[in-house]
Amino acid sequence: MTDQEKKIIADDDWKQQAQKEKEKLVKEDVKKAPSPEAPEETTASAQPAQPTLPPADISALVNMLAVQAMYYLGALPDPSGKKAEVNLDLAKYHVDLLSVMDEKTKGNLSEEENTMLSMALHEIRMLYVQKAS
Repeated sequence: MTDQEKKIIADDDWKQQAQKEKEKLVKEDVKKAPSPEAPEETTASAQPAQPTLPPADISALVNMLAVQAMYYLGALPDPSGKKAEVNLDLAKYHVDLLSVMDEKTKGNLSEEENTMLSMALHEIRMLYVQKAS
C-alpha cells in the first residue's frame, strides 16, 4: 500500500456507544415521566390529552355524512357563530352519498346498521324536501 492510498478504518465502537446513549435517554425519559400515582396537576402541565376517536365503522361514516348534510341544510349552527346558511347543492350531494352507501351495502349490513342508515337517510331526505320547497 502506498502513502497516497487512504486507509479505511472501520470503527464498530460507535455503534455500541450510540446504543448506550439511546438506552440512557430512554431511562431518563422513564424517570421524567409522571408515575401513575402522581397527582393530576403534574400531568395537566403536560400536553393536553388527545380526544378518543370513535371506532371506524359504518355508523361513524353514516353519522359523518348525515351531520354534513344537516349542516348544509341549515339544521346545525355554524361553528363560527355566523348564521347557518343553506346550500342545497352540497346537501343533495351528501344525501346522494348516503343513498349510494345504502344501495351498495344492501345485504351486507347488520339489522342495526341497516336501520340506522335507513332512518338517517329518511330524516335527511324529509329535511331536504322541507328546505327545498
